[in-house]
Amino acid sequence: MSWFVALPVVVLLLGGSLFSLAAAVGINRFPDLYTRMHAASKAGTVGSGLLLLAVGINSLEVSILARSLAAFCFVVLTAPVSAHLLAKAAYQMGYRLSATTDIDEFKADRKLN
Repeated sequence: MSWFVALPVVVLLLGGSLFSLAAAVGINRFPDLYTRMHAASKAGTVGSGLLLLAVGINSLEVSILARSLAAFCFVVLTAPVSAHLLAKAAYQMGYRLSATTDIDEFKADRKLN
């Protein structure tokens, strides 16, 4: 494998693993469901996307690269939307915010309607 392929793969792998680590730390450290879902959806999406791109580039085959790009697009389009819908459903079911949360924007929206 040439350095022209190995260097971007190493950078993508390190970046993806750091974002995945940040998502895992956020899931363990944040105080409530909503902030944990935010960490998992944002950092997890970027981390898995970078790792998928690294796998596609490292394979040196167009078909595997095309599949990894398709999976990357699918993850980027679906993970944030599904996290938002799950958080909204949890809020509607009555899951409370953390005591450190300053503003409840959903509650403010309900008063206006």
